[in-house]
Amino acid sequence: MTEPAPRRSPPLIGEAGAAQGAAMAVSLARAFADDPAMRWIMPDAAERHRRLPPLFRTLVADELASGWALASPKCEAVTLWRGSEKVHESPWRMIAGLPTFLRILGRNVLRGMAVGNAIEAHHPKGLQYHYLHFAGVDPAFQGRGWGGAAIRAGQDRARAAGLPVYLETATPENVGLYQALGFRVTGEWTVPRGGPHFWSMLWEQPA
Repeated sequence: MTEPAPRRSPPLIGEAGAAQGAAMAVSLARAFADDPAMRWIMPDAAERHRRLPPLFRTLVADELASGWALASPKCEAVTLWRGSEKVHESPWRMIAGLPTFLRILGRNVLRGMAVGNAIEAHHPKGLQYHYLHFAGVDPAFQGRGWGGAAIRAGQDRARAAGLPVYLETATPENVGLYQALGFRVTGEWTVPRGGPHFWSMLWEQPA
């Protein structure tokens, strides 16, 4: 029987690199196991449990190539970021990546593409910002403020750059958590054909 992790204050958050890639993928796969968008993309729980780790290994590697990661020392809490100039993928890069995602998602790849396309279509226009692409905490460490600490570290980085932060979430419970961190809802939308409902949120520089 695994004993619960000891309660302690949120750790210092730092930038994580390729050496922490596998650990970040494990935590994110666990954190997103019940995410509404992931449940819609991969409705079968057993299949989702099998496919999420390789999916997040690919996503983490892509994020490190196009952006940056902030995480706790052992990657219990992970946030993946990129600048707004790196949000929109070129058609050629999307085509090049399709075989990888087809192998990972199997028959679910069309739903994954539908979510990805809807997310990209709702990004702010004419605005430079830091994009919080993924934020997750290993379930064993949730409820202790670790996720908030990782997000605040990203807000500090955005503040230093003089930029706002944009994100979207498909988890209703997360809306209030992000609002407590200073984000406001800028829109709501639903992925077509019965897909998940999302909230777009923006954190702006304090006056």
